[in-house]
Amino acid sequence: MLTLASKLKRDDGLKGSRASATASDSTWRVSVRDRLLVKEVAELEANLPCTCKVHFPDPNKLHCFQLTVTPDEGYYQGGKFQFETEVPDAYSMVPPKVKCWTRVWHPNITETGEICLSLLREHSIDGTGWAPTRTLKDVVWGLNSLFTDLLNFDDPLNTEAAEHHLRDKEDFRNKVEDYIKRYAR
Repeated sequence: MLTLASKLKRDDGLKGSRASATASDSTWRVSVRDRLLVKEVAELEANLPCTCKVHFPDPNKLHCFQLTVTPDEGYYQGGKFQFETEVPDAYSMVPPKVKCWTRVWHPNITETGEICLSLLREHSIDGTGWAPTRTLKDVVWGLNSLFTDLLNFDDPLNTEAAEHHLRDKEDFRNKVEDYIKRYAR
């Protein structure tokens, strides 16, 4: 699956034989981000939560992938939530950009797909934001946890959903189930 890995091997081969022209050497140059991603994607695929699936539309572009989270417990059980992830060139100094493509009634995800997850913040007051030591595995596990143990009604991005939960938990559950039926199947 990792065709970028074969590209890396070719790049290493070119470095070994400096008889190649400089132009062809620059053609095979691979960014630091892409070198990191080859290792991180292998680790991610080996440690993926059972409720998640990762899809790479183009195996040569490991920096763009889709994640499907299918919670097996809690309010969102039975839903299928699609996320698009793009890893910027400055990775691992800056976090990946993630957007939820599935419309969901959630206190930490807006209906337009913005996500409130501290590890996706470049700067965070509490120190739980992005750090160069974090990996894609952390991002995937964090997104998965938004539907269970990281579900946060106290610090919402979608205040309307959080207030709805505070006012009437049963009606909140009904609205979540309605959204799942309409948008997350």
